[in-house]
Amino acid sequence: MPGIVGLVTKMPRESAERELTRMVDAVRHESFYATGTCADERLGVYVGWVAHRNSFSDGMPLCNEQGEVSLFFSGEEYPAPGTASRLKQRGHNVDTEKPSSYLVHLYEDDPNFPAGLNGIFHGLVMDRALGTATLFNDRYGMQRVYFHESEQAFYFAAEAKAILAVRPELRTADSRGLGEFIACGCVLENRTIFKGIHVLPPASAWVFRNRSIECKGTYFQPREWEDQTPLEPEAYYGELRDAFSRNLPRYFNGNERLGIALTGGLDTRAIMAWHKSPPGALPSYTFGGMFHDCQDVKIARRLASQCGQSHQVITVGDEFLSRFSEYAERSVYLTEGTVDVSRASDLYVSGKAREIAPAKVVGTYGSEILCQLAMFKPGMSVPGLFGSDCLPYIQQASATYAKARREHPVTFAAFRQSPWYHHGVLAIEQSQLTVRSPYLDKDFVRTVYRAPKSNHHANGDLRLRLIGDGDPALLQVRSDRGIGGDSGRLASAISRSLLEFTFKAEYAYDYGMPQWVARVDHLLSPFHLERLFLGRHKLTHFRIWYRDSLSEYVREILLDSRTLARPYLERSGVEAIVRGHLKGNRNFTSEIHKTLTLELLHRQFFDPR
Repeated sequence: MPGIVGLVTKMPRESAERELTRMVDAVRHESFYATGTCADERLGVYVGWVAHRNSFSDGMPLCNEQGEVSLFFSGEEYPAPGTASRLKQRGHNVDTEKPSSYLVHLYEDDPNFPAGLNGIFHGLVMDRALGTATLFNDRYGMQRVYFHESEQAFYFAAEAKAILAVRPELRTADSRGLGEFIACGCVLENRTIFKGIHVLPPASAWVFRNRSIECKGTYFQPREWEDQTPLEPEAYYGELRDAFSRNLPRYFNGNERLGIALTGGLDTRAIMAWHKSPPGALPSYTFGGMFHDCQDVKIARRLASQCGQSHQVITVGDEFLSRFSEYAERSVYLTEGTVDVSRASDLYVSGKAREIAPAKVVGTYGSEILCQLAMFKPGMSVPGLFGSDCLPYIQQASATYAKARREHPVTFAAFRQSPWYHHGVLAIEQSQLTVRSPYLDKDFVRTVYRAPKSNHHANGDLRLRLIGDGDPALLQVRSDRGIGGDSGRLASAISRSLLEFTFKAEYAYDYGMPQWVARVDHLLSPFHLERLFLGRHKLTHFRIWYRDSLSEYVREILLDSRTLARPYLERSGVEAIVRGHLKGNRNFTSEIHKTLTLELLHRQFFDPR
């Protein structure tokens, strides 16, 4: 994903620049990336960057008039209206042709920089007058900065592979990170899957002086928002609506052509209800599957029509399956152990979405923040699949997760779940697109912390009020789970029950299928019962894909001698899940996800080159 890379070091300039070049090369994934490097030998800072062309963070570095301050920024910041004008009035030379140019002047004017910024970002500011360099990230830690401290240098990068390019001795799996990935599908806290490489904590502002770290500072703690006084229900809704509607226009600015990823849920619909784009000005699209028009497609098509916008369906079907090995290996490589191969489809659809518009607005994080939905939890592994040395780390992951769940529910959703679990998918999407979500807006999230305690579990209903207040016509369309709509009470109840049944039936028929049902389904396989259930709500169907069209790939990777010799796997366990699933009388979809991903990680990062 686009971002900055670099090192702070006392090594000779020639050596440092050589390492910097290798780091930039390691994260230059696409031809539409813009790149560059900058060196300050006196500060001992060597920094490079990768950005989407014409994006907010294209055109680095940002410099003040005297040339004493240089700012390197990746991601996006959503300023209050009139910010650039106010800075101009204060005598700053703000370049109106470069959307991000005001940031360096904010640094000059705001002694608390970057605490006032709003968005998903990371960056580095070199202040030659003070003799300092400050490495920072957003308050959630969503725009990751990986780092490694050695005697030679402090290395930092948007992707761990940039550090591995110059420190190959770090190509070793971290046992705790490995256990967390197996248990939770992601690595928790500020660890990574690589031994010796960590993630910068959220809201960091680390200061370097004299070519070494001086202060590992933090500019924000969730406690600041947790300690707010709760509001009464009506006052809370009023503040929430105002924060949402007031700040939403910021997410539709910029130089890049913008699209919106529409679903059948309520989160993107609330955005459409309040953002009134001229007809045909906001292309929309929805991701669909190969068996049916899923509920997302049916509903999004209707919503787009009501809003006067074009709509396309990006189908995950035969083309994706024919190139699955490519997308699987690429997604694991790009995300470095933060997603499994089941998210390969996200890479596929993101590439297709870029053809429509290089930037997109999404409803991601809406229900998670407003309703505090937990999107992941530790899972139980099949006995006999993972080695005894690995099991304690898998169990420890459950304890780490349980501790995080005891925190404030909004804190877990915004500051734990989002950077731990959602980062991997965001990294895939950001490799192809600029991604914007108004649900991580700092004013919006801060307001959610003020929800009345008595109404805590009903906050999700507020999305319906938001939609109704923004555009009552959009409230007349039921959601993919049967919420809302213009039907009578009885018809709505029947529709909702039917949709809930088909949703659960599809889950049960796909990767959630119990083993005894898998045996029955195998006996009935000539009747192709999957066509009755699959595709009503979901667009990927890995249980049958692994069994049928991807069976050769599964067999080739997982039954390979290299895979079977991995120390954390039990050979007999791997052979059993492959044979059982490919025969069709057992369901080991989740286990195949994990073992395929682990093997691809090994081949791309840990095996000797």
